[in-house]
Amino acid sequence: MLSENMKAIRKSKGLSQQELAVKLNVVRQTVSKWEQGLSVPDSDMLISISEALETPVSTLLGETIIESEVDDLKAISAKLEVINMQLAQRKTTRKGILHWLLISLCVVIAAFFAILSALESPYLGWDYSAPETTVLGVEFHSFEWLFVRVAPIILTGAIIGIFLTRRKR
Repeated sequence: MLSENMKAIRKSKGLSQQELAVKLNVVRQTVSKWEQGLSVPDSDMLISISEALETPVSTLLGETIIESEVDDLKAISAKLEVINMQLAQRKTTRKGILHWLLISLCVVIAAFFAILSALESPYLGWDYSAPETTVLGVEFHSFEWLFVRVAPIILTGAIIGIFLTRRKR
């Protein structure tokens, strides 16, 4: 039992026989003999082994320890694969949403340009002696002036964004 438990715990800790031997200040062959059941460590060495393996002596002497099965690794890798697929799907969804938002932004900018072109700055012909039309005309002119200067930059950025977020088939 000791030999099987010692080997299983050593492997679960990711230690080779040589690494365990170095920790215990013995030769690798001694560890090999213990694990094969050809010899038994004395009580002091048993305590040293339990400290090196970070395992209670009772566990070393107790029931048989089942090694981590390859199936456990397969289960973990399967879960990780599912998580990676979910993250990839989420990234694709976000990329698609951003793509359509950029297309919508381009459409809105184009619509505003069309509206402003169709209106041909009607505020230029208004009577500015009335305070209401003066304020409204200045606000409309300020919006148009800012829009005409900023919209091409935003439109260019949106078009570049559309090409960067498009689906590659």
